[in-house]
Amino acid sequence: MQLNYYLEVLQKYAVFDGRARRAEFWWFALINWIISVVLQIFDNAIGTGGIIGGLYGLAVLLPSIGVAIRRLHDTDRSGWWLLLVLIPIIGWIALIYFYAQDGKPEPNQYGPSPKYNQLAPPPM
Repeated sequence: MQLNYYLEVLQKYAVFDGRARRAEFWWFALINWIISVVLQIFDNAIGTGGIIGGLYGLAVLLPSIGVAIRRLHDTDRSGWWLLLVLIPIIGWIALIYFYAQDGKPEPNQYGPSPKYNQLAPPPM
């Protein structure tokens, strides 16, 4: 179930090593976005000025950074590439491109592939 990806990222609250599959990253991003939109609507309805949404954003900040870094690791890139987010538009596009790429099937310096069984050769 896709909610498991969201919960798995939350369980790895501040884990910045290892690798994350595309599905883990993108399902977390989608569910996180949906929750943020619902909380924004709720904040506007009760007139809290975005406090509830802001608290949620702070609560998922470290898991969001962690899964982004692990996703970059899966594509055999350093987590420092996440700093591209500081470059408006061009940096964001580059990161989305990196996040959308398939992970490397072979083990790399960040660990074994979370997608492929290491006992069987990866599909060609």
